[in-house]
Amino acid sequence: MTDLATVDLATVVARFGAVLHDAGVAVGPDRGERFACAVLLTRPVTTRALYHCAAVTLLADPADRPAFDRAFDLVFGGLADDASARGGHQPDPSPSSSGVPPRPGSTAGGGQPGIGDRPPGVPPSSPGTRSPYPLIATASERLGERDFARLTPDELAELAVAMRRLKLASPPRRTRRTHVGSHGPAVDLRATLRAARRTGGHPVRLRRRRPRVKPRRLVVLCDISGSMAPYARALLQLVYCAAGGRDAEVFTFATRLTRLTRVLRRVSPAVALERAGRAAPDWSGGTRIGDTLRTFIDDYGARGMARGAVVLILSDGWDTGAPEELGRQMSRLSRLAFRVVWANPRTQSAAFRPLTGGMAAAWPHCDAVVSAHRLDALDELLAALADAGPRWRRPAGPTIVIAGGDDRA
Repeated sequence: MTDLATVDLATVVARFGAVLHDAGVAVGPDRGERFACAVLLTRPVTTRALYHCAAVTLLADPADRPAFDRAFDLVFGGLADDASARGGHQPDPSPSSSGVPPRPGSTAGGGQPGIGDRPPGVPPSSPGTRSPYPLIATASERLGERDFARLTPDELAELAVAMRRLKLASPPRRTRRTHVGSHGPAVDLRATLRAARRTGGHPVRLRRRRPRVKPRRLVVLCDISGSMAPYARALLQLVYCAAGGRDAEVFTFATRLTRLTRVLRRVSPAVALERAGRAAPDWSGGTRIGDTLRTFIDDYGARGMARGAVVLILSDGWDTGAPEELGRQMSRLSRLAFRVVWANPRTQSAAFRPLTGGMAAAWPHCDAVVSAHRLDALDELLAALADAGPRWRRPAGPTIVIAGGDDRA
């Protein structure tokens, strides 16, 4: 039997649905989808919990219970079920009635009792028995502490499900547009008079207007040079998959600046990364951060894209250009943007200090520096992006977040 910890949820649900269908149980794609959603919500860690989750979402006719039990045993079997725990031994259901062959190693009668030997409706294991095949030892649990640079393309694709549960939320801002509400600084005369028609022309209740609130624009500048290529794929996938990320403006840079906002829209993560690689001809090339920042500010940022926005720079700070140029452009960017967050995988080391090169030039102009080198470290990145505190209240110098810690430069 395949170890479920090495395959994704869709594969397991599809295999289980096919076995049920072959056994004569009416299971369609809609029920398989409900089963997958229930597993993601309840996260069963025991075979008993998984059995109940499957029965509630997949089983419609009680007459199909024996065939369902045998199919469950075939796909998720492997745990011994003590006969004393279920009140005595029960006759084994006939394998021929469902069309599902017995699991290798089990017998039709008199053999070692297993999950397939239980009576209909009895879950496969006693409470508290942990399944040796944890279905929801999902990507977030198995790969959460793995560095992005060590992930294979298949493992990176598994993380897409976990990344869809995240939310890239930028701080809110008040716009110049207003809308009617019960509270506000100004009275809306039209709305007040319109409501007064219901009370004989008397303005019993004043309608007010208040400014609309919308999230600030998120601008992502991702370094795709040779040293950042493994992290760039994971972090671009995060921007694509996370809620709110699809509204972001996305640029990549190495020796030149490439806008990918339209390339990443309305496609799957795998296709988005493939298109990004084709659209950015300098992928895995050198790095000229200062020059590309100047191009971004002159062509996009100063024209409005970066004004009041949250700018996220994904780079390790290795720059072949002049550090003075990077410092000048970071100073310009910090004056335009509401907040500048730098994600640098090198800061995962507690011994990291920005003493030389481009990172030292950019350091004074960053509001926060995070590592974002693995899935478990993305919480710090999301918190840094969502920080709505005004700059004059922030401590001097950026906040370094290292593997869950906090170190002030």
